[in-house]
Amino acid sequence: MHSSPTLRVLAATALVVVGPRARLAAQIDYRNLDDDRPVRVEDAYPVERYAFELLIPYSFERERGGNSVHASVLELAYGAFRNTHVGVKAPLAAVRDAGSTAWGLAGLRAFALYNVNTESPLLPALSLRGDVTFPVGPFGGSETQVGLKAIATRSWGRSRVHVNAAYRFGPDSAPAAVEGLERWWYGAAVDRTLFRQSLLVVAAVYAKKLVEAAPVEVNASLGLRWQWRPNTVLDVGLSRRLRNAVGPDYAVTFGISNAFAIAGLMPRGR
Repeated sequence: MHSSPTLRVLAATALVVVGPRARLAAQIDYRNLDDDRPVRVEDAYPVERYAFELLIPYSFERERGGNSVHASVLELAYGAFRNTHVGVKAPLAAVRDAGSTAWGLAGLRAFALYNVNTESPLLPALSLRGDVTFPVGPFGGSETQVGLKAIATRSWGRSRVHVNAAYRFGPDSAPAAVEGLERWWYGAAVDRTLFRQSLLVVAAVYAKKLVEAAPVEVNASLGLRWQWRPNTVLDVGLSRRLRNAVGPDYAVTFGISNAFAIAGLMPRGR
């Protein structure tokens, strides 16, 4: 689903880009919405089968009262089966609180997405995603947590609508500073493809509740995804709270994604 070879320097000399079919898919990778790349809402399409996707993002969030969080959530996803991808995330965070800044790992996350239904005239594309977070590092929270997300995508020409709804199971515990699982969240996004510019423009709004006792947070986001090179996509996003009580003063994100394949993992005859 997602793509990018300018980062081969990070991915290694042993990596070989997949054949013509994968390169063709890579050239429209800017249409694929990853979670938080560049908005919270993602689309229902998995990474292409046997392909890897490496994401290297940076985000900054300024909170009420002047506190802030810098983060880079390194992500690697793999199209393990037809209509299915799996992946891992390693969130690195710098948290500024009370005038001092501390750095560290904000947990580890494993996830899997399965595309239940490909979009048809009657039904949207539908996917289920499961996430597990592990309390690793100084900002990784206090317990292992499990969440489930439902995702729907419906297309109308060059425009698409996406709806996400997620829920975390189990008791509340100290959350991770970055990439933690909320008790629940739901959101919707609308995007528009500008084919001649290899550009996707997207707007989203979502509500979330970190723990049962927390107030509901409502935020809005705007973002762009641009196909910089055949396998390389750049993204940028901006978020702002819609309620005065809770949410970031503002948050910005920049990212680059790169798709590749390892020759030894490709099936013979492909």
